[in-house]
Order: sequence, then C-alpha cells, then structure tokens
Amino acid sequence: MAQFVLAIDQGTTGSTVALMDARGKLRASVNVEFPQIYPHPGWVEHNPADIWASVGKGIRAILRKNICKPTDIACIGITNQRETSLLWDNRSGEALNNAIVWQCRRTTQFCEALRAAGHEKKVRRKTGLVLDPYFSASKFRWLLNNTSGIAHLLKGGHVAAGTIDSYLIWRLTGGAAHVTDVSNASRTSLMNLKSGHWDQYLLDLFEVPRSILPTIVPSSAVLGHTRGVPGLPDGIPISGVAGDQQAALFGQACFAQGDAKCTFGTGSFILMNTGAEILHSNAGLLTTVAWQLGENGKRVYALEGGAFVCGAAVQWLRDGLQIIKHAPDIEALALQVPDHGGVEFVPALTGLGAPHWSPDARGTLTGLTRGTARGHIARATLDAMALQNADILRAMESDLGKRMRPLRVDGGAAANNLLMQIQADVLGRRLIRPQVIETTVAGACYLAGLGVGLWQSTAEVKAIWQAEREFSVQITAAARRKRQASWNTALQRTLL
Repeated sequence: MAQFVLAIDQGTTGSTVALMDARGKLRASVNVEFPQIYPHPGWVEHNPADIWASVGKGIRAILRKNICKPTDIACIGITNQRETSLLWDNRSGEALNNAIVWQCRRTTQFCEALRAAGHEKKVRRKTGLVLDPYFSASKFRWLLNNTSGIAHLLKGGHVAAGTIDSYLIWRLTGGAAHVTDVSNASRTSLMNLKSGHWDQYLLDLFEVPRSILPTIVPSSAVLGHTRGVPGLPDGIPISGVAGDQQAALFGQACFAQGDAKCTFGTGSFILMNTGAEILHSNAGLLTTVAWQLGENGKRVYALEGGAFVCGAAVQWLRDGLQIIKHAPDIEALALQVPDHGGVEFVPALTGLGAPHWSPDARGTLTGLTRGTARGHIARATLDAMALQNADILRAMESDLGKRMRPLRVDGGAAANNLLMQIQADVLGRRLIRPQVIETTVAGACYLAGLGVGLWQSTAEVKAIWQAEREFSVQITAAARRKRQASWNTALQRTLL
C-alpha cells in the first residue's frame, strides 16, 4: 500500500519537493532555485517555465534518493507563493506573459484610483483584504491589458488565469483540472469570504472575466490526478492544496481558535486561527480563509499580518551590500556586537505591508556613526525582522481584545537562535519552535494525507507535531519599551 506523501512547496525564490512518510516524518527534501526578474524598480516577475522546470527537477531529484518507489506515493500536496498571478494558453499550457510576483508594486496607481473612488470599504467587507497591489486581482487586470494577442485568445476561450497552485495542478494533471483551493482564492480580492465563490461586483471592478478563473475547491480533497508527469505514474491523487502561509498554520497544528504562528521566509507572515468566525480587523490586518477540509467541511478563517521583507533583507545584505557570503552567516556577524548600536534598518525594500500598508515606502538605514561596524548593520537587520512582527502581533491583540497565546515559529530563518530570542524579547511572548521548521511542507503533506485517508483526523495530525525548543523573554518591560521607541522613530521617518 502506498504510504508516502510527495509535497511540492513552490516558493518565491525556489521550489522545494519533499517526501513524508505515514508517521509524519519528513524523509528528504530538495530545493531548486530559479531566477528573479526585475524589469523596472518595484516590479518583480517570474518566468512560469522556470517555475515548472524547477518543480520537475525537484521531483526527479527526490526520486533519485530511492527512499520510495514512485508507486509508493499515495498522494501529492501543494503549497505555494500565494498572490503571484499568471495567464496561460489552456491548450498548450504555455504562459502568455511572465508571472507577476506578490511583491510587485506595478499596479499601485490603479489601486490608489479605486481607493480614491471609494471602493475600498466594500472590497474589504467582501474580501477581508485592503486595496493594495499585493493581491492578485489588479495583477490579472494588468496582464489582461498588457499581453499581446489576448483579445483573440479570450474570444476563442483559450485563456486560463490563476495563482501558482492553479498552474501547477493544471500542469500536473495534463490540463485536466483548472482549480484553486479556497485559501488561495481568498487572496485574489475576487472571492467573497462569506460565500466562498467568485464575486461579480469584484470581477467587474477589476475587469476580470469569470470564464478564465479556476473552480474554487476545498484545501483537502482529491482535486485531480497526475497525467504525463516525467518520473511519476499517472493517477496519483492531488489531494491537498493551500497557500504557503495557511499551509504553515496547518503544519503547526494550529487547529484551535486563537492558535497563531509566524513564518520567517522571504517575508514574514503571522496568522491566527479564528475558527468559523470572519473577524474583520480594525488595526490594518487582513481576514483570510485558512482552509476547508473536504467538500462538506466548514471554512476555517484566520487573521493575518505580513511584512513584505524578512529573509529578503538578509539576502540583500548578502547580494546587495555583500557584507556576508551566506545567509546563515548573519547570526555570527550580529553576535559580534552587544546590540544594534543605535543603527536602525527599516527594510521597506518593496513597500510596507501590515499594519501600515504603504506601497511607496522605501527602506532606510539610519543612526550610522564612525563607530558603526558590519555587525551593527547585521544586528539592526535581525532586530527589524522581529520588530515589524511585533507591530503586527500588537495589532492582532488589539483586534482580539486580549493577549495571544505563545507564538509558534517556523520557516528557514527560525533556525537562527539569536533572531528567535530577539523576537521573544521585543514581543514579550514565549516562542515555540517545532522539530519540523519547514511547516509549509508539513502542512501540504497533512492536508493531502487527510484528503486520501492516510490520516483520519486533525487530532491524529496534532499527535505527530512536536516542539523542538522554546524561547522565553529575557529583557525587562522597560528595555522593550525603549527598543520599541527607537524603532518607531525610524519607522516614522520611512513613512514620511
């Protein structure tokens, strides 16, 4: 009997393919990077062919490890960078343009025009999202207005639109399934949170034809079967799909209302499970769908706050300033100094997300003196990663009207012990790090396994999850307030 789950985690800078066994143990993973494309300042693109090639390369590499036979794979789970949007020819699968990445700000002017025309309140009530170029709807509109030959293709019914999950499922099924799960659909600004369907008012507002969009389906159910994928037999069910942050929430076993996690990736994203309740924020946060288990399952909702630049700030130190050779080197460099030495780095390299929502903000590095060393800049970068998360969490507590439970952390940068201690200190909350840091992969596996009955319930999944380390607060409240005040000053300069 097939006892392995194959997970595809299609991220912003690369694709990870992993194998999990029926006991919930990640047996192996392979990451394949692909190029980032920056045509203009503030624009970010991916070539969909590069994405698909990276997934194929990852699948072949994981199978070469000989952990299991391809016929031992019970199901496939997918998790993905969310708002990234593309169009493709539904006959050939060829992309009609580069994908517009979630970080891209090219539609800022259009979103501002909608806001000025008074549409934001209704959009927010229907979608739980703010009017911002971050989300997919304005990206779809831009692609429809700027793709050569699109009118002819639309007339012939040959255009398919979707986020990356839709594109991967379409390719994995040989074009048989054009679907998106409800968590990804909730990030487009085109889905009504209450109904779980595409909303005609939103489709008209963003000028997106319903006919090109995928069918919205549950996050855990059989959504299609493999066909013509090199290295894989036909007929493997694709049974779990969720946007990367929702997958991480599921992978952290945050199944109870009030459970929360923070994923440290390219950006940092905090989600809190609000159960069946659609909780709208008064503090600049987003309301989103967390997941839906099965065709008849209830939708679970979440509050979310995200910082656009987290690990990407470390990549900038590596690639832009070249003060470190490898991303993990930042911890040792930051430990060379006792603190940030007055240096403040606000990493608004692609604007500011929650709770500020300032797409035109640009990064600032302040407080430099003759005594500033590389270590101070490294420490200020780690501090900034933690401080912008603390801003989001305080906004979340304001919406909740109560203190949060201990925060579960994951993602690549969660392996940085110094960063985790800084986060606990500036937040004033205990942090819990799981044994499996890459919980986006774990969440995709759990959703897929539940979708085919490899696991029978979330209780069974929760029994698999285990903590690896906890980080307790080690500074005083007074020290926390002082650190926050310095950060606030730098932040206000950035927002001017």
